[in-house]
Amino acid sequence: MKVALGSDHGGFELKESIKAHLLEKGVEVVDYGTYDKSSVDYPAFALKAAIAVSRGECERGILVCSTGIGISIAANKVKGIRAALCHDLLSARLTREHNDTNVLTLGAFIVGKELAFAIVDTWLETPFSNEERHQRRIDAITEIEKEYLK
Repeated sequence: MKVALGSDHGGFELKESIKAHLLEKGVEVVDYGTYDKSSVDYPAFALKAAIAVSRGECERGILVCSTGIGISIAANKVKGIRAALCHDLLSARLTREHNDTNVLTLGAFIVGKELAFAIVDTWLETPFSNEERHQRRIDAITEIEKEYLK
């Protein structure tokens, strides 16, 4: 699996820790920045990683900012992206099983490193359920994108 990573300055350290964690597990990563703690605007980095996922260059994406909120909002503006902000293991599992999310966002000020690793692992390892009711809802989201993300 190839995972796109991105963060702003607030999420930089956690992104770097997640990158090391993923590499240690043998996961291929593409780091779309930022590359240090200099102040930057998160939408640019959310966009780069989300586009890579949307185009199929990476299978999934993980984005980190201070709260995870702004970077999630920005990523969800890209057609085909279903980004979810998770701060616990249940949300990480259910957002994959029910929503087939392809981008995970985290808040570096909210979750610590060890919890972030557990969330990432749960999210990456959980498959989509393929249940008809969940697929129907994802299809409805896709129809919304077709109408409003032109």
